[in-house]
Amino acid sequence: MKKSLIVVVILVAVALAGLAIGMTGMRARRLMANHPGAGSAGTSTAVDKANRNNATNDNGTLRVIRFAKNPLPAPPFLVNDLDGNFVSTAAWRGKVVMLNFWATWCPPCREEIPELISLANRYKDRLQIIGVSMDDDATPEDVKAFVHKAGINYPIVMGSQNIAAEYGGVPALPTSFILSTDGHVVQKHVGLYPVRVYENEVRALIGLPVNATVETFEDTGQIFLKNAARATTLPGVDFTGLTSTQKTALLKRFNSETCTCGCGLTIAQCRINDTSCPVSKQLAAKMIKETTSRPPAPAASTANP
Repeated sequence: MKKSLIVVVILVAVALAGLAIGMTGMRARRLMANHPGAGSAGTSTAVDKANRNNATNDNGTLRVIRFAKNPLPAPPFLVNDLDGNFVSTAAWRGKVVMLNFWATWCPPCREEIPELISLANRYKDRLQIIGVSMDDDATPEDVKAFVHKAGINYPIVMGSQNIAAEYGGVPALPTSFILSTDGHVVQKHVGLYPVRVYENEVRALIGLPVNATVETFEDTGQIFLKNAARATTLPGVDFTGLTSTQKTALLKRFNSETCTCGCGLTIAQCRINDTSCPVSKQLAAKMIKETTSRPPAPAASTANP
């Protein structure tokens, strides 16, 4: 009798543990959807926060879809996929393209793969997904084995830092660029997003009905970091108390001087690319302090000689 009671207790404990693990996994998924930079290969960025404006209603439907109003053409490249077929940006015209930077070792990347497979199946005639593997330590054969096991149904190419740099840098994995049917990059998503975000953007770009309002924004570094020179504000930088002349001069400095954190970006680009970087934040604050502590220039004399 005691033995059977012990068995029942153990079974109940195992069941409760399984339930707790399942609830934890569901909670983690919700957190990843709300905070797409979490758990990915990199820090949370300003791009993460800007793209969260693709907000959803309580029932999960998208309220607003945001596309760049000044989109730049996708940087061209011509490479072979894992099967040796040519993959060229020139062949993408007429379709919406999702350029997905990922890696086999990246948990959020692996998590979204089944959803991307499903998305590719649903819109196969209007959508082209291209996976760009950023596996530095894996051979193409290793990646191909992973792709076969995962059942990935869209082309995979081996990425490089050059390709990533052409697209303005990839601060975290996964990072996805959304291209319109005319080959312009209209959105960038850093981190793990619900598939409904991508699907609604695809539908909007190919002219299908969406339960959302489409808005536009000026790309001031959210997509391509080189557009940071257009920004009039920077994450974590307080311009309060500065004159318009001082602010303009400082923004010029932020876009011309390199951050010393080792990222290789300008101070402005670093603030946009990685809002958690303490170095660029301190450099910006120091420059602002230097500017505000200088005595004002003497007014030009208007007296007659």
